[in-house]
Amino acid sequence: MRKARPHSKTRGQVRARVGRDTALRRPDEIRVGISGWRYARWRGKFYPKGLAHRRELEYASRALNSVEINGSFYSLQRPSSYQRWYSETPADFIFSIKGARFITHMKKLRDVETPLANFFASGVLALHQKLGPILWQLPQNLGWNEERLNNFFDLLPRNTREAAKLGTNHDDNLKARAWTKIDISRPLRYAIEVRHESFMTPEFFALLRRHNIAFVFADSAGKWPYTEDLTADFIYIRLHGAEELYVSGYTDRALDRWAERIEYWRKGKQPSDAKLIATSRRDLRGRRSAASLPLDVFVYFDNDANRCAFRCATIGGGARSRVNHFVDVISVPRRLTLGLAQAEVEIVEPPAQPDETESELDSLPIDHKGARTREECVS
Repeated sequence: MRKARPHSKTRGQVRARVGRDTALRRPDEIRVGISGWRYARWRGKFYPKGLAHRRELEYASRALNSVEINGSFYSLQRPSSYQRWYSETPADFIFSIKGARFITHMKKLRDVETPLANFFASGVLALHQKLGPILWQLPQNLGWNEERLNNFFDLLPRNTREAAKLGTNHDDNLKARAWTKIDISRPLRYAIEVRHESFMTPEFFALLRRHNIAFVFADSAGKWPYTEDLTADFIYIRLHGAEELYVSGYTDRALDRWAERIEYWRKGKQPSDAKLIATSRRDLRGRRSAASLPLDVFVYFDNDANRCAFRCATIGGGARSRVNHFVDVISVPRRLTLGLAQAEVEIVEPPAQPDETESELDSLPIDHKGARTREECVS
């Protein structure tokens, strides 16, 4: 049963119109993207030499149809950043957002009502129809605890109207810059990535199904737990590296295998060699029957230590445009990009914008300031 929300204590205001979102896309879309987009080693390889750093998202969004925002894992971003990201990307672009490590790694999902309010008031709602799944990545030292997980899931808002209402309970640190406005109430999706073997139990996957939360299929070169149980009305895949974490690429053969599996999963089905924890027929189907509506798929490549380059592929026959996409860093096969119909990359000079600034609030402890091991994210 959902816990009651405390009354608002700030000036934040919820503005919502409940109705059909005209920007909603058809089911069974495949979204292919990258985890983060600001990496110095990509400049001059993927990003053309001389491209302004502030235009890198704009450039990447013309080659892919989604990215995973990972700066939100380190600290609360600003509404102005989310507004800028919204304006720099195509109308049908989707952002997944990595939830704050203050919630997952420091608080370990306990006593997080105010941190959750801060997260949803930080500007994520300014993405409007471009807001995709929210990813909660758990630390390696956090094991399975049903009560803790269930309590956390009960706190999560299920649509943007609930999220805006929750956001009005933010603390005073966000008083001058909270964003709790929405234009229309849209459903929210959540995914969870675990890194402790104790989660590999049927009870955990049953809990995910009850809350419609996707279990992340994380390819981690065998470092972290892996299974292919369907637990929600969408699929979330993170490819960290086939042989070496964050470093190794994917061969065409490996990518073909992923593409074939995705074709099963997007139909709510499983390949014959699926690795599963659940065993019952009902559990194998996830929350919905295999004969019901198909599933959306989100695929993010996180093996960013490799070199990056372009290649062009013709998709969907002569009626579709040619699209640019990565070779070494993500190496997306054509079958994974069937849902991507962007034209060749063409960037028009946008108005000057200030460089991205990162908040010091909430989830960036002092001993980590200025000492991030990876430019934009940790995975």
